[in-house]
Amino acid sequence: MTPILLAIACLIAVTLGYCGLCAASPFGNCRKCRGMGHTLKNDRKGRLKRGKDCRRCKATGKRIRTGRWLYNRWARIYRAGTPS
Repeated sequence: MTPILLAIACLIAVTLGYCGLCAASPFGNCRKCRGMGHTLKNDRKGRLKRGKDCRRCKATGKRIRTGRWLYNRWARIYRAGTPS
């Protein structure tokens, strides 16, 4: 197998794997708060303490995956343009 065909096969496998992940689990952990919904702070004694709520995920700890967001956008545009 030539290197170009091998690279194409690897890209197709990664793409299909990501599509499967987005279909099975459309939400992932928030990258800013790491899925906790808030940040951690240290108090004066050095102990961990709950910080402010995460603004990116609105304290849910979850975010929609990029692939699922794109699919939802495509489906919404398709439904709006298709006559019933």
